[in-house]
Amino acid sequence: MGIRSQNNPIAAYLDVFSNTGTDAAGSNVAPNFGTPQGLTATGGIINDYTTAPGDVYRAHVFTSSGALNVTDTTSDFSATVEYLVVAGGGAGGHGYGGAGGAGGLRTNVPGVQDAGGNPLTGAAFPVSVSSYTVTVGGGGANGTATYGTDGNNSVFSSITSTGGGGGGGNPGAPSPAINGRPGGSGGGAGMQGGVGTAGAGNTPPVSPPQGNNGGTSLDVGGVTTNCSGGGGGAGAVGTNASSPGVGGPGGAGVQVLIAEPSATPAPTRYFGADGGYFAGGGGGHSGSGSRSSGGVGGGGQGGVSNTPNGNGLSATDSTGGGGGASGGPNSGGYVAGAGGSGIVVVRYQIGRLTASAKATGGAISYYGDKTIHTFTNSGDFTVTDGSAVAISYVAVAGGGGGGGKYNEAGGGGGAGGVMTNIPGFMPVTQSAVNISPGAPNKVTVTVGGGGVSPQKDPGIGTQGTNTTLVCSPSSLNIIATGGGYGGISYHPGDNAIQNGGAGGSGGGGAEAAGSAGPANPSGQGNAGGTGSGTAGSTENSGGGGGGAGAVGGNAPGNANGGAGGVGKQLPTLFQNPASATSLGTPGPSGTYWIAGGGGGGTTTPGPAGGAGGAGGSGGGGAGGTEPGPSGGSNGLTNTGGGGGSSEGSPGPAGGGYFGGSGIVLIAYPT
Repeated sequence: MGIRSQNNPIAAYLDVFSNTGTDAAGSNVAPNFGTPQGLTATGGIINDYTTAPGDVYRAHVFTSSGALNVTDTTSDFSATVEYLVVAGGGAGGHGYGGAGGAGGLRTNVPGVQDAGGNPLTGAAFPVSVSSYTVTVGGGGANGTATYGTDGNNSVFSSITSTGGGGGGGNPGAPSPAINGRPGGSGGGAGMQGGVGTAGAGNTPPVSPPQGNNGGTSLDVGGVTTNCSGGGGGAGAVGTNASSPGVGGPGGAGVQVLIAEPSATPAPTRYFGADGGYFAGGGGGHSGSGSRSSGGVGGGGQGGVSNTPNGNGLSATDSTGGGGGASGGPNSGGYVAGAGGSGIVVVRYQIGRLTASAKATGGAISYYGDKTIHTFTNSGDFTVTDGSAVAISYVAVAGGGGGGGKYNEAGGGGGAGGVMTNIPGFMPVTQSAVNISPGAPNKVTVTVGGGGVSPQKDPGIGTQGTNTTLVCSPSSLNIIATGGGYGGISYHPGDNAIQNGGAGGSGGGGAEAAGSAGPANPSGQGNAGGTGSGTAGSTENSGGGGGGAGAVGGNAPGNANGGAGGVGKQLPTLFQNPASATSLGTPGPSGTYWIAGGGGGGTTTPGPAGGAGGAGGSGGGGAGGTEPGPSGGSNGLTNTGGGGGSSEGSPGPAGGGYFGGSGIVLIAYPT
């Protein structure tokens, strides 16, 4: 019982000295319940919260794939769980395309309804001592010259939600490409060269339904009057384009309050979008005027024909929203919005009490004598207690994108910078911080996204986005710098080298002995590694991106990419065993490693020949080989890992791989 009490928020409230092995009952526990015990499980980001009249729930929130490991079903409550499974949304279509459909949404949370009031609650889900697979589907990438890419499925055990259908696009030679694609929710129809058919939702069919159809397009003969349909949402069909020039808005998503208290005010809800909604469809393309809106629940807005607003906007990550449609031809450089990645949440009741956390914001869990707020995307940390709270924090920026394109081996992306005020964790430690209560003293937390790689030349990955913690009354202004991009040599000629970029950690150098990005001068990370080979050689390799714990590896020879630098293991106060499989990655000693560098690519054919560099422990993506993409990977979500390099075309966006988004952890005494 003593081991279980370490992950029991009731023990954290009532028995500070939990190593005594006692879960002492006290005045904070509701009468006649003693200290009730719920299921015991691990996996995902843990969010423990209390709802009126003091029921305590534990939510396991998965923004990347993993497993829910149930180790004990002894419970004073039900040995069943409630789930939300949202697949990745479809991307919008290119070339005056249709909008992406939302990822399929399935849940058994009581009371959930679609926009028409129809129930969406599935059957009860009993669990046993077992490991339940969790797969979180990625959103569809920015599409092709024909139609938007479908989203990927999300899975919890036997529950599968289907990825959203991509939006219809420029038909080109295969005219069916103008049609929206089927999926969890269907993609909207494109309109260039005719009127397309909307993609069918709830495909394959399940009951209750996981989504809705997309909307149809309108072709009345001109660029400024033609427009396309909105993507279907989990709560409503995508809107048809019915007025000349006005694209169809995306279908509404569904509000599912599973990961946080239902009493949380809508503007401050952390999970989902627009007040706790998921799986909104993308907005269709408009011929003129304003962008069409994405559906509530993270759908991206559509583009407007041949204007500065011509690009479709991407959906919100971890919502399964559909991407907005493109408002112009590929030849003009216009792109559609990507679909949002999915999410899986599993919750169950673990107790009853009247105590509460001292602050709001992020996912809240309890470990040892600390309360931990985990931010996997941006939000506010606001102290609600009557006195100031001394916080400890780790802030990790987004990792850099890897370099690479056809016939060119690039460097791996550098890891996102790491900032902290915990002594001994990083070479430079910030000052202690006390946050006073009240909204004027809130800490604004911005979690940086990973760098990407462009679809066309020059093939250089972009720098990751900064992660920041800002509180003016407390003079807090922490900036963790995004990871440096991986370098690339230009084609043709192979004689103009773009070196690895600077950042939190430096990006790896390109083939032909490209230089690496430097170490961060403020101690947030390390330098990348250099590339190998000579200009014009047929066999070359890129260097690894730097990691928070070590420099990136130099390419060891022309046939092998450099390994990404290893990251850092999170401080022990954040090493809650309940999060061991989802917070960070395995590393040289145990788990909880973050901010590893991406591996360099190689032009040597694999697998019998060369090999891309391994990603650094802590979420760094692996490098790829020729022909590509082969063996490469993105940096992992919420680790700040750098993206791997790829020589091949097309990679996920034409060569290199994306960096992983960052994360912020804040702790204070319970």
